[in-house]
Amino acid sequence: MSNPGVQTVSSATDKVKVALAIIAFLAGMVGFYVLSNQPMIVRIGAILVGIAVAIALAMTSEPGRRFLGFAQDSYNEVRRVVWPSRKETIQMTATVFAFVAVMAIFLWLADKLIEWVLYGQLLGWT
Repeated sequence: MSNPGVQTVSSATDKVKVALAIIAFLAGMVGFYVLSNQPMIVRIGAILVGIAVAIALAMTSEPGRRFLGFAQDSYNEVRRVVWPSRKETIQMTATVFAFVAVMAIFLWLADKLIEWVLYGQLLGWT
């Protein structure tokens, strides 16, 4: 079963770039533990350098550029969202809570009615 919506890394250079990015990230993580005798700032620096190199390598590949384009499009979509005001949020939350309370009472009453009909009237259990 092939999924046509899934895009894979096709060129050999892109595969090498992605592999090098993963290796750079892992090297930063390993560096954190190898430098255990160094000050914490040096250890965190190793992680940050590894992440920065990994991102730089990944962004030079085609999948990295596609991801960057996707991230930019997503950011632009979030900027276009019309967020509700505080008053609207409180009103909608109160409406949801009221609906849940009414629904809980309705279901409790329906349960008790079914219990009374089934056990009390039909079966004669008390």
